[in-house]
Amino acid sequence: MSRALILILTLTSAAVAQTMKCAPPSNRQLIIYRAGSLTRAFQPLEAAFTCQTGIQVKDQAMGSLDAGRQITAGGQACDLYAPADYMDIDLFMKPAGYANFDIVFAHGRMVLAYSANGLAAKKLPPVAEPGQSKAVANWYEILTMPGVTIGGGNPFLDPGAYRAPMIFQLAEAYYKVPNLYNNMLEHLVSSGQGATLGKQFDFQFSYEHNARATATANPDYRYVDLPDEINMSDPAQDTYYEQHAVVVLPGLGTSRSARTIEIPGTHVAWGIALMNDAPNKENAIKFLQMLLSPAGTASLNENGPAPISPALVSPADFGKLPESIRPLVKTMGK
Repeated sequence: MSRALILILTLTSAAVAQTMKCAPPSNRQLIIYRAGSLTRAFQPLEAAFTCQTGIQVKDQAMGSLDAGRQITAGGQACDLYAPADYMDIDLFMKPAGYANFDIVFAHGRMVLAYSANGLAAKKLPPVAEPGQSKAVANWYEILTMPGVTIGGGNPFLDPGAYRAPMIFQLAEAYYKVPNLYNNMLEHLVSSGQGATLGKQFDFQFSYEHNARATATANPDYRYVDLPDEINMSDPAQDTYYEQHAVVVLPGLGTSRSARTIEIPGTHVAWGIALMNDAPNKENAIKFLQMLLSPAGTASLNENGPAPISPALVSPADFGKLPESIRPLVKTMGK
């Protein structure tokens, strides 16, 4: 990676234009629909891409399944789709013929977030082991105490939301507490726009890289680590996650999609796909090259989620990749 590109990735979009000699802006376009959890990594990368190529990036960040339905049933033009769960490509997009391959390029884990002041105000027991970032052994009992609420989004729209009930299922299996899944589900409330952790709800499951960034900016925001059997971080435990956690969601709402789709528990990993009807395929391939290069790895390392380098594809998908992308990935299992 050149020194110039490293510098670009450390600057804001406005500063790029002022500091670096960028390619003249063009009318060429790239349209990305992606998970909101990729914002901190993708924004500087997109700025560097535009500076280097002159291609203008239209970036749409939202819940991954919401994005998937916008570009299928909603008919929105899209070049690259990057959900927070690679399974959304494998189970929704590929079977319905909207994408041919899935590149798994980043990974992470779920953590339990809370407000220190909020817990103190409710006189709740400590959820963290003294002097550690690890959750206390009975954290699930604290979450199911009377009056305690767990904030969550709409699982039909967002993997971050549907992973909460998966965590409840995994907790029941791990701790062997009868009916724990239902008991935790009863404490789950909608954390809509404007809802605040520590006020409208007490706990929330979050991606670790997002929680880390929030905690850095807000000392009242805290989070704790959960066992690997529950935090969905370990690819080696995918069989265990799949056996003990599943959600059933509505399909994409098109004639090409199944009416309902079952999503099994898997490790937390982000995927990206080139849409089959992408209006700007060559531009999309250029961005994939940057994302999978040292520049993309640097942006993910700096901002999260953690990069998978080289990125992974299934053996069946490898032959469907553009030829220029194949040297940048590794086949799963090799």
